[in-house]
Amino acid sequence: MKIGFLGLGSMGTPMALRLLAAGHELSVWNRTEGRTKPLIREGAIASATPAEAELGADAVITMLFDDAAYEEVLFGPNGLMDALSPGALHIACSTISVALSERLTAEHAKRGIDFVAAPVFGRPSVAEQGRLWIVAAGTEKAIGRARPVLEPMSRGISVVGTEPRLANAVKLGGNFLISAMIHSLSESFVYASSQGLDPQIFADTVNSALFQSAYYAAYYNVMLHPPEVPGASLDVGEKDLRLLREAAAARGTRLSLADSLAQIFAEARKNGLGEEDWAVAQYHAAQLRSQAPVR
Repeated sequence: MKIGFLGLGSMGTPMALRLLAAGHELSVWNRTEGRTKPLIREGAIASATPAEAELGADAVITMLFDDAAYEEVLFGPNGLMDALSPGALHIACSTISVALSERLTAEHAKRGIDFVAAPVFGRPSVAEQGRLWIVAAGTEKAIGRARPVLEPMSRGISVVGTEPRLANAVKLGGNFLISAMIHSLSESFVYASSQGLDPQIFADTVNSALFQSAYYAAYYNVMLHPPEVPGASLDVGEKDLRLLREAAAARGTRLSLADSLAQIFAEARKNGLGEEDWAVAQYHAAQLRSQAPVR
């Protein structure tokens, strides 16, 4: 298939490379031109604009950072939306707001374009292995067209409904659970250290006894052995938590733990932890909080 791929950040690049390895033809675009070089070396064609990446494509994938990037890339000058023809397929793999997903659904329907929301679970290292878990939502026809594009990047696909917004809601809820997991691990490591326990031994023991979770192990190993290159920055965690709280508030729902985590993220940024890996920043923030006097 011919695929246009927009957004070659830490997640987009390995995802696009998996599509090339699967034999698809790619036209790629990124706001920072240098990001296209690894794809060009593997046979992709660089596009000068988002609209150009769509030319002759069977499908277009967007993997952009946030809502603001979607506004610029889809609706700005030489944007994607005006380039898409009736009958085209757009797959949005980014973590965006539920409200924007609803707007995109309406815009695509008005123009006769198939739209699938397909946000992904997994860090860049998982994307490199083609083992992302993809949460997809859209019409049955659109999902059927999207599967051959999504499968080379994933170890599994969960179809959660016909409304694209549902996939984005699941993604935000999942990332909230990740933040909550990291917070509980952070405080448990602080507790373990206070008792003279090695946090690694504590974590391995409790995970073996209670959770048997590869996901827990992956995250606590990142926290205890920080990577040289962050898999996801604190910016990502803050953004996703804000979008979750906005989605909940739009339906008259308050989430007390989400409110508390927002304060914790704000503390972490105030303490200069914004450039660290999301999980590492939360752990360091917990260590700093533990130094406050007990009342």
